[in-house]
Amino acid sequence: MQKPSIPKGTRDFSPVEMARRNYIFNTIKDVFRLYGFQQIETPAVENLSTLMGKYGEEGDKLLFKILNSGDYLSHVDTQELMQKNSVGLIGKISEKGLRYDLTVPFARFVVQHRNEITFPFRRYQIQPVWRADRPQKGRYREFYQCDVDVVGSDSLLNELELIQIVDEVYRRLKINVCLKINNRKILSGIAEIIGESEKLTDITVAIDKIDKIGPEKVNEEIISRGISAAAVEKLQPILRLSGTNSEKLRQLKSIFAESAIGQKGVAEVETVLALCESVNIRTKIEFDLTLARGLNYYTGAIFEVKASDVEIGSITGGGRYDNLTGFFGMPDVSGVGISFGADRIYDVLNRLNLYPETSAEQTQVLFAGFGEKELRYCLPWATELRKKGVNVEIYPEPAKIKKQMSYADSKNIPFVCIVGETEMNSNKVMLKNMKTGEQKPADFDDLLSACG
Repeated sequence: MQKPSIPKGTRDFSPVEMARRNYIFNTIKDVFRLYGFQQIETPAVENLSTLMGKYGEEGDKLLFKILNSGDYLSHVDTQELMQKNSVGLIGKISEKGLRYDLTVPFARFVVQHRNEITFPFRRYQIQPVWRADRPQKGRYREFYQCDVDVVGSDSLLNELELIQIVDEVYRRLKINVCLKINNRKILSGIAEIIGESEKLTDITVAIDKIDKIGPEKVNEEIISRGISAAAVEKLQPILRLSGTNSEKLRQLKSIFAESAIGQKGVAEVETVLALCESVNIRTKIEFDLTLARGLNYYTGAIFEVKASDVEIGSITGGGRYDNLTGFFGMPDVSGVGISFGADRIYDVLNRLNLYPETSAEQTQVLFAGFGEKELRYCLPWATELRKKGVNVEIYPEPAKIKKQMSYADSKNIPFVCIVGETEMNSNKVMLKNMKTGEQKPADFDDLLSACG
């Protein structure tokens, strides 16, 4: 019989792993709430009309499409099938897909519920997304995003608060990170001054890969996308700008003498960096001119966060989008948001072994008895401990104490209460500290104090 398996790019998580993942989710949620964000959820499945065309050509290819139910080929004639034009067939055999991110479904949510929500609308969302990408180290086909967005405000104070959230989340998780910032208007200014404004998307998709494939390959890709060699030549000194954040921005100001949109992008980055200085952000912030984040809907600030001590790629990213809701008939609603990649954060914490020693989900006390009478004796003790917020298990059947101790060891339960005739007669338990091996008689208050 063939051993069962799961699709490539997906993972199972054991109870220990889930406790670790929930530590991440709960840490992020707690920080989101500090800034007044409230939780929503959207369906895993969206209409393809909602998803298609929002992520660029590459994103459309990576959408998981769901075949229509029933005889999904009944409306397709044989000639169309013979042509093997998958793009042309999609509209006839598939109407729905798995969400690619949480931002586009959020924009759909805002438009659909516009009469029920108050603007500026501050929401967070922690749910899985799916991408038909090639699985590799740190890249999965199913992964969780932890998104926080505010829509209905174009104030750059929102950008500051997102950076503060990044700063606080990674301080709590004890991960050293670098936050990179750029602005889509700066990229538009670059496209303008090299004479290729119409090719902005092609340029940004290519230069976004500079860390992965290097400048030479990026230049080759840009030329392959129909951009002139002369324009690519003009691009080189811009991509090689160096110095501090303020020095790079100062150089850009003179480069953008003839580009109003480029100048606006520089001014916005300067404002955000000045706001950060006013609140003492501890995270290193680097202005990175090559940061593009390939998603087409960004119009202003762009953020990306990388772990300093582990090579894994981006663990948080986001930016400002001025008209994402316009796709759904509600134009001119500005928004800005970031997304924490829980799966990559999980991998970073695993590699650096940064999890707390104990988990809120861990059983703290196991009651181990010699027989049925002892089990019944344990029930009120367990009930009262649970009322006090202590995680408790009772070993459910009489068994040798050695077996019950092995069970406690395998689950890293710190305390075992052994119950026999002697303990019942004295209205106590024999409390064993599994870490030190020490054991002593204990009444309820002693037990509660040990767990505290």
